Formats: sequence, C-alpha cells, structure tokens
Amino acid sequence: MSRPSRPGPRRLGRAFFSRPTLEVARDLIGRRLVRVWRGVRLAGRIVEVEAYVGAADSACHGRSGLTRRNRSLFGGPGRAYVYFTYGMHHMLNLVTEREGFPAAVLVRALEPEEGVAAMARRRGGSAAGQAAGGRRPPPGNWLAGGPARLCRALDVDLRLDGADVVRCTELRVEEGRPAARGEVEATPRIGIDYARPADRRAPWRFILSGSPCLSRRH
Repeated sequence: MSRPSRPGPRRLGRAFFSRPTLEVARDLIGRRLVRVWRGVRLAGRIVEVEAYVGAADSACHGRSGLTRRNRSLFGGPGRAYVYFTYGMHHMLNLVTEREGFPAAVLVRALEPEEGVAAMARRRGGSAAGQAAGGRRPPPGNWLAGGPARLCRALDVDLRLDGADVVRCTELRVEEGRPAARGEVEATPRIGIDYARPADRRAPWRFILSGSPCLSRRH
C-alpha cells in the first residue's frame, strides 16, 4: 500500500492540462483528486486513468463531432467532462489539450485518503472494516476502484459537467505525490469493444503498479 500523499496540496493549473493527452494521463498517476462535499474533503490518490484523443480515436466520444452530451469534451483544458452511461453510472473525465479538440482523461480509480467514512456511506456501506479510523485506504477496490464507484463515492454527477477544476471550489486536482516513472504501467483500455482493433490495442490506460484499488489488474 502506498503511503498517504498529503504533501503537495497545491492545485494543478491550466498548463498541466494543456499538454498532449497521453502526457497528462501518465502524469495524473499519483496526483490527488479532491471533491468538497457538504464541507468535507473527499480525496484520494489517482491510480488508474485512460486517455481518449480526438476524432481519430474511435473510442473517443468526440469521434462523431460536437453534440449536446459531449459539449464539455470540446471545452478548454482543465474542464470536467461528466457523462451518464447505461442509465445508471456517471463517469468523470478531465479535458486536455486545446479548446475545440475533443480529448480527455477518464479517471478510473482512486486510493481513498480523506473522507473515507463519508465515501463509504455514499457507497452504501460502513467504513468499519474498510479503513482504520478513516485514516488509510480500504483494502481492495470497494470504495473507488472503477469509474462508476469513484463517482458514486465522491458525489460526482452531471451537476459537475463542465466545471473548471483549475478554479472551482467543489472539484480539483492537487499535486499529491506524483508516481515515479517505474511505478506506472501502460495497458490497453477497458470496455471499448466498439472501437477499431488498433484503438482497442493502444496502451492508453495508465495504472499505478501494485495498487490494490485498480478497477482490474490487466
């Protein structure tokens, strides 16, 4: 289990998200995602993400152009793109590169660090047995090991679609403790059977090696 990443509370700025999406995705591993919910910080270390890059990427929501649903994906870097899928799940993406170019990083999993008891209640359970006094991440991926679980635990839904994570008070990304190069593994993305074979094989999922909170191992 990685140690808590309290050092590095400074919020990441616009320049961080303005870079090429694959660079941003890799560099998000180890950063701290923070949601302020009813005055409580719900936060965790980002341990799994996926990159989606432009209309040429057949797995990207921007492949068919601008729509009402994906409008935030075409917004400026540092915006949240939240969408609702399968009639039951929300997914949180962080928009990258330049305005008008549909690219973003899907946040797939966190190692919970702050507000663990509140996250557990939001997930429909108790923090008892999941974390010792709310001070360390729970074993396994029960709380936020997967994009839908993450959004449920942090109360992320369509109200935050389009939020500016560089400036808003409710959602932000802090420096945290960036992962070392050797700690990050690249794998193909998950759940994109509709995409072209080359895009399904692209190693655009980045994970913190050895984290118990990944949505899945491979």
